Amino acid sequence: MIPPPDGGACVAMVGKDCVAIACDLRLGMQALTVSNNFPKIFSYGDVHLGLTGLATDVSTVSDLFRYKVNMYRLREERNISPQTMANLVSSSLYERRFGPYFVSPVIAGINQTSGKPFICGFDSIGCIDFAKDFIVSGTASDQLFGTCEGLWEPDLVSCACSGDMG
Repeated sequence: MIPPPDGGACVAMVGKDCVAIACDLRLGMQALTVSNNFPKIFSYGDVHLGLTGLATDVSTVSDLFRYKVNMYRLREERNISPQTMANLVSSSLYERRFGPYFVSPVIAGINQTSGKPFICGFDSIGCIDFAKDFIVSGTASDQLFGTCEGLWEPDLVSCACSGDMG
């Protein structure tokens, strides 16, 4: 899928027993900037979801997952794990495969039982892309791949990981 021109950029990195996720805050299209404070990272307990893409779909999808995660929490009486959130995002996007949301989600979190960091990304119809080092999405993904390849190294500590992310 070709990302829409008002998409933004998101990156998640794995460190030693930590994860970092970062997005830009710009809302605009090409040279037009509407806002510099448009959130694209949403927290659902210990799991963070970064959404890039069409601004209306970012808002709709974040509200949809807030509802679904709250229902999960009420039904299961526990917080959602990153792996379960990944499956929820994948199945929810696949439900809309014939009229998809124009978003590229990225999930970052730490599994509470094993303590292992977890990141993954998706395309607009829910295909999961698991990663062990970093994952990028959005209109600047080509540039972010180069930056991450240059900055990422195995077993980053949390302070180095957050320093690299800005």
